[in-house]
Amino acid sequence: MIRAAYLAAEGLDAPLVEELSRRGVAVAAWHGRLALSPDAPVHAAWAQDIWTDPREIEAPTVKSAADSLRAMQRNWGAYGAAHHRRMALIEERLPPVKARPLIFPQSAPRSHLGAWTLLAPDRLLASPVKSSPFVNGACLFEEDRIEPPSRAYLKLWEALVRFGRWPAAGEQCLDLGASPGGWTWVLAKLGADVTAVDKAPLAARVAAMPGVTERQDSAFGLTPEPVDWLFSDVIAYPDRLLTLVRRWINAGAAQYIVCTIKFQGATDHDAAEAFAAIPGGRVLHLFHNKHELTFLWGAC
Repeated sequence: MIRAAYLAAEGLDAPLVEELSRRGVAVAAWHGRLALSPDAPVHAAWAQDIWTDPREIEAPTVKSAADSLRAMQRNWGAYGAAHHRRMALIEERLPPVKARPLIFPQSAPRSHLGAWTLLAPDRLLASPVKSSPFVNGACLFEEDRIEPPSRAYLKLWEALVRFGRWPAAGEQCLDLGASPGGWTWVLAKLGADVTAVDKAPLAARVAAMPGVTERQDSAFGLTPEPVDWLFSDVIAYPDRLLTLVRRWINAGAAQYIVCTIKFQGATDHDAAEAFAAIPGGRVLHLFHNKHELTFLWGAC
């Protein structure tokens, strides 16, 4: 019996399996990137999406498969790992899900969405509820390919959408490890006042944006100071970043924190769990993350 299914990000099945094993959760089989478990669902930071109520359904025909899904609810997102032609025929019989790219700043979809796949030509796996509001956890945007100095801006866009909030005009933001300025660009476009901290300079066009102040310094040498938002995409060992985050939280210096936990070599699961244990915090793997997690903290 399949009681939960965890969708791994491309190339990141190992950290997911390691995390699940630490939680006492077994993976009985893989269906593409979908880890199938006989154990009750748990939160897994490394899962791009979690199917929390999967049901195996006999579906001898395309019509019976579509009818079974429609009988449960309206909106479904398909995960295709095999039997692609048959899945396409089933999808044609379901109401379309308009998964248009978001235009930031825009809230995540609020409509109820389930997930399904074909384990065999005549056997569905369908979960009417899942953890991500996006089809297969893929948070896509209408991209800006001209202004941002790097593609890191997509990671921050997604983090703020998943947080369900973003800086308002005039709020004070501190961006640690800012160069070349992808995150600073996002914050300045929102109208926030941004202090960008890095030993390397910002891209000139970002440094010239209204509300941006450069501060050439080490992120780890700063004394916590009152800000509305603390951001960090700095390259650092997770335990060092954890010390920084705890220092700012203990000082009561930031209202909200968004930072990237980056792993060099093996995944530091102890550090990831320590971040997740901070009251008021969340740790998740974004669609735009690589071998890294995102920490969100504040009035979640």
